Amino acid sequence: MNLKEWAAATGVSYATARRRYESGTLPVPVYRLGRLIMVGEPLIPVTGAASDVGQVVVYARVSSAEQKSDLDRQIARVAVWATGRKIAVDRVVTEIGSALDGHRKEFLALLRDPAVSTIVVEHRDRFARFGADYVEAALAAQGRRLLVVDPAEVDDDLVRDVTEMLTSLCVRLYGRRGAADRARRAIDVAIAEDQPV
Repeated sequence: MNLKEWAAATGVSYATARRRYESGTLPVPVYRLGRLIMVGEPLIPVTGAASDVGQVVVYARVSSAEQKSDLDRQIARVAVWATGRKIAVDRVVTEIGSALDGHRKEFLALLRDPAVSTIVVEHRDRFARFGADYVEAALAAQGRRLLVVDPAEVDDDLVRDVTEMLTSLCVRLYGRRGAADRARRAIDVAIAEDQPV
């Protein structure tokens, strides 16, 4: 569990727990996982296991700066999942950017890095909105893998997906400023045309 959850469970304020961490006086073992402070012993990879030849990387992504606070929550959920399965995480990569464009530098760096054997994500759409199966197949062909914490598809909201696609296209046509507004108006028109008169 992360330090904030540990503090709440033990009745200590987070500020006090953070101060004790920084001074090295916490009564429990702690380690850093990306920006998070995790309570407990870090997992030690088992040598000789085929899946532990390369690095295990947690990849967390949000679409916009307004969702930045969700990055830590994503990392915490994935770290708890990995710990429960005795998977030692080597590093955490976070990114803010749309899954619809190819301009995610951190994501592309993970795909290019042959030292990364396993990429762990919370939801498949955090990795890639469309074409994740192709990327996963390419990773598998290289002896690498993608682990999805929650394999249930979260694209039950088709309107949200279409809005993101339209927004991406509008950004290319009109620039960032009015893209979201133009996409929203296009969706409204499409819905209005579908309604019986």
